Amino acid sequence: MAMKWVFSHRLAGDSLANITVDLCLYGELACYGGKIAPHGFAALQVSLLEKSTVRDLLAHLGIPADERGITFINGRLSAMPGLQSDLGYILKSSDRVAFFDLKSMWPFQYRHGAMMTDDMAQALRAVEGGGLHHIYGEQY
Repeated sequence: MAMKWVFSHRLAGDSLANITVDLCLYGELACYGGKIAPHGFAALQVSLLEKSTVRDLLAHLGIPADERGITFINGRLSAMPGLQSDLGYILKSSDRVAFFDLKSMWPFQYRHGAMMTDDMAQALRAVEGGGLHHIYGEQY
């Protein structure tokens, strides 16, 4: 059963219009959704003000950006360990966001053919080797 958690915030100079974002938190990040669901994820609907970004969403959930692993926005890869190109992404109503913890790795064979946001594609082009590795960080 999915949890529903709604919050609002005000950014300086923004209008009061709200958007609603569908959010899934996987693995250890599920605890930021209020409580851990028995299936290891939390599904939330989050109300935000227009012009809110992924950075704003992370801040209000209390998730340090470097604790998330792979991220998808509307089914497109938008961030991965060491490449957080989506922090400035402006969320829109009905966007679907999925944050995976650092232990939730995505099968390597799918990474090269993944659809990704324009910012993520640009970030990968700027990194030696395309930013894709079998292992991310020393803890693995």
